[in-house]
Amino acid sequence: MENKKKSQRTLILVMIINFLISIIKICLGLYTKSTSMTADGFHSISDTSSNIVGIIGLHYASKPKDKKHPYGHYKFETLASLFISFMLFALSGQIVVDAISKFINPTITRIPPISIAVLIFTIVVNTVVSVWENKKGKELNSQVLVSDSIHTRSDIFVSLGVLVTLILLKLGANPIIDPIASLVVAVFIIHAALKIFKDSSFVLVDGTQISEDDIRNIVMEFDEVVDVHKIRSRGSLDNLNIDLHIVVNADLDVEKSHILVHDIEDAMKEKFNKNTQVLAHVEPDN
Repeated sequence: MENKKKSQRTLILVMIINFLISIIKICLGLYTKSTSMTADGFHSISDTSSNIVGIIGLHYASKPKDKKHPYGHYKFETLASLFISFMLFALSGQIVVDAISKFINPTITRIPPISIAVLIFTIVVNTVVSVWENKKGKELNSQVLVSDSIHTRSDIFVSLGVLVTLILLKLGANPIIDPIASLVVAVFIIHAALKIFKDSSFVLVDGTQISEDDIRNIVMEFDEVVDVHKIRSRGSLDNLNIDLHIVVNADLDVEKSHILVHDIEDAMKEKFNKNTQVLAHVEPDN
């Protein structure tokens, strides 16, 4: 549960940074009449919204087990990640609509030097935030932090696209490049949304988290084990569930079998995560 609290604190800090960056981009986009810049700003706003969703998801995921939720509430974090992907899909649709409108009714974009300087600054900030958030997500085994870092990373490429657009417009390129850049922004957002949707859905439908070979190698290190089969794993790396059938020497008594199962679980926890839960069915070697 401590990891969930640390993840929440990380997201709160990222949220504050994203909000400040989004306000800067939107104000600059409206001033310069750049749809790509404004789209990038609203993309950053969506980062702030996704941070809020993530914080709420982590709050519920950190709740202890109860009678109605004997396996805990950890999937609330996964649901939060899934919701973030839906927000990104909706945002990309809005950007496409705005870009089409700009194709129909083109406007002149102003390119003050400050806009390029601000974009470079936000790219540097987003790069630092994305790397740090991804590192914390892997360190804390937080799906929301990893998903949000992917979201933030998409900002970097989006902003780079906008920066190139503004420079080309400054050099006299056709204004039609601005809505084209907005469509490129939408593509990056959709790509990030698909990545988050795929990873979150995989957890919700109980996709395999650990390869059978990795689990088998750990179990077969114990001399009492003759064979292992029917290996399954599900959940997330922060809340891993493994069940398997182990074949042991027929003369191994119940007490020793019990100790063996606990030793296997401890080995799994040391290898994968301390929250790993192992359910083992013991069979005698015939």
